[in-house]
Amino acid sequence: MRAKRKEGKKIALDGALRTFVEDGLMDDQSPEAIEGRIKHVETNLERTSAFAIRRFIKSPYGRRIEAHRLKVFKKKCRSHPLKATMDGKRIISKRPKRINDRKGLGHMEGDFIVSGKSGKGIILTLTDRKVRKSLLERIPPVSVANVERALARMKRRYPRIQSITFDNDLLLLEHKRLEKKLSITIYFCHPRSPWEKPSIEHLNKILRRYIPKGSDISRYSRRFIRKLEEKVNRRFMECLGFLTPDEVYRRELKRKNRPSGRRKKKEGRSN
Repeated sequence: MRAKRKEGKKIALDGALRTFVEDGLMDDQSPEAIEGRIKHVETNLERTSAFAIRRFIKSPYGRRIEAHRLKVFKKKCRSHPLKATMDGKRIISKRPKRINDRKGLGHMEGDFIVSGKSGKGIILTLTDRKVRKSLLERIPPVSVANVERALARMKRRYPRIQSITFDNDLLLLEHKRLEKKLSITIYFCHPRSPWEKPSIEHLNKILRRYIPKGSDISRYSRRFIRKLEEKVNRRFMECLGFLTPDEVYRRELKRKNRPSGRRKKKEGRSN
């Protein structure tokens, strides 16, 4: 107990650091992500380690945080969406190298979070392979038509969607018509190969903390799903240099909207 108290004091006695760490932990950021954020982004704060943050949680100063995280971080069983053999599929092996290398906005990975046996509804999840910007849509009556409507809403909210890589789900039987309707390209993983879309698998693992396996998804409000979408888009992510998906997405938009050097030169010559 003395060791834990001593480690906890390193954070507890620094007001600004403690506030930042507590806010991050209560927002379900990992200690490693908080350590990286402080090191690479919040450089005005005193440095601390993931080890010290975990000690802080276990110390007398972190009882409230520990109780919160015990409720959220529980082991969940993996769900298995329905599979189907579909004609005319574009297999992931045909996906261009640019998409495989995570270049360019709008190349998404997609999946479904399903209800338990006695529940109704699904959640369609998408995440951008480059900036990890994620979109969630609740679909209470499950049907091919409602999945298409949800994808159309996502395209309106995130118009940069160019391609989506999915599993072989029965709800995507009309994928060819969907491609034409939304002006996107759909790729499919090989059967029983979820590792081919690691970003969405990681996202779904996080979402299952808040929507446990066996849940009745129809009981979750649209407001709850929207708040959950906001939460995952403000996570500190090591693969993004401990920035959040929202921050990286905004940075990419600014970079794309910035006039190129060549264009500036031409404008200067004409003047």
